[in-house]
Amino acid sequence: MSTLIRFDSSPMGESSISRKLTTKFVETWRKTHSGGKVIERDLTTLGLKPIDVIWLAAIQTPEAALTKEQKEAIALSDSLIAELQQADEYVFGVPMHNFSIPSTLKLWIDQIVRGGKTFAYGGADGPKGLLTGKKATVLIASGGVYGQESALAAFNFVAPYLRTMFGFLGVTDVTIISAEGTAQLRSGKVDVQEFLAPTLEKVHTHASH
Repeated sequence: MSTLIRFDSSPMGESSISRKLTTKFVETWRKTHSGGKVIERDLTTLGLKPIDVIWLAAIQTPEAALTKEQKEAIALSDSLIAELQQADEYVFGVPMHNFSIPSTLKLWIDQIVRGGKTFAYGGADGPKGLLTGKKATVLIASGGVYGQESALAAFNFVAPYLRTMFGFLGVTDVTIISAEGTAQLRSGKVDVQEFLAPTLEKVHTHASH
């Protein structure tokens, strides 16, 4: 049985474009993965906190020597990493915030990037990602247009960062689909469904495989 984790990071609720994309992905994925399991993770409601000195000390302490306080500090991290290890596929809904990823997604990344858990040092070729054999789909929504051929391409720190980060962890099968220019939807003169139709079709086609 295949397992998919859906990660949403937009604070916009039902009006979120990136959440509309992840919803479409999950709907299609369920139809093509009979008996598959979907885990829903809304990063805006997990209560993620910045890592602190206790957390940093805990991840560098042998498990048998951890104090109660240290165990509590990394309990959520351990749980999130276990999910990633057990799942086969991930889909991320990511709105562009100030040319980069939402703060909630960065907080999640800080929790799951851990030596000995999701990557390892020590090899002749440098760090080695440990989340191998996984697939990730990143669904980005941006107010402006930041594609490779656009005038603002250099401002896009979302796709390059996430592709690099996932690759570092061993997830090299990464597909990125973007809904760009969503700012025009605020005028109320553009139909949301009509605007999103081409992107939703790309999402549907990708999730079908």
